[in-house]
Amino acid sequence: MVGVAACQPMEMIYSDGYTGGAALADCQDELISELHTSESEFREALKSSKAPLEWRSAYTTEGLPYYLVSEARCADLILTSAASADPFDSSRHVSVGDLVMRAGRPVLVVPQAGAKVPFERIVIAWKDTREARRAAVDALPLLALAKQVTIIEVADKADLPNALRRAEDIVHWLAGHGIHATPIAAASHGSDADRLEELLKDQGCDLVVAGAYGHSRFREWAFGGVTHSLLQAERCALLSH
Repeated sequence: MVGVAACQPMEMIYSDGYTGGAALADCQDELISELHTSESEFREALKSSKAPLEWRSAYTTEGLPYYLVSEARCADLILTSAASADPFDSSRHVSVGDLVMRAGRPVLVVPQAGAKVPFERIVIAWKDTREARRAAVDALPLLALAKQVTIIEVADKADLPNALRRAEDIVHWLAGHGIHATPIAAASHGSDADRLEELLKDQGCDLVVAGAYGHSRFREWAFGGVTHSLLQAERCALLSH
């Protein structure tokens, strides 16, 4: 298990004067101290783990998503908080959306309240896209441990027969991996994100598996969407792009 953290120099606000070297040095010392604190918290939280622990951190001018992603090359899975990036302090907060887009690894996003594992009720939010296929494959180890797996596709009423056929295909594919699943095709009304949220609550879902940003990120930001909704929800989400 590898803990990864990074921070950038704080952005200085200039006025009539100038920012002296002492202030910059104090800033650097503070951020480096926070990295050491983070390492201590990481090791304390996992002290009972049987897995070897490793810590990687940097005080860097590189964009935080780039550093975190580069260090994730040795990982099967990236685990991160659902906390949003602070628009007023990009030196210590990374956009989870940026991380998902750049990772090349599945990202397990955990709400602030935490989570219990193994996940018992998992829903695959299906759309017939590259991202969803990738997410389903990435989730196989977790799906194998679940007590209940459901494949849900939200579709227009006229497309429900085709949606059910697609969900059944995923059920048959999972059966080949020794995983039992149930297909559901649900008619959309209003936004797909809201409809999916209703279905996730009905299923008592504690982990949703989904492809991330099947539409452009700008569209998600401007109009909302499933990925944006999952990043705001109070449940775990395994996202792949």
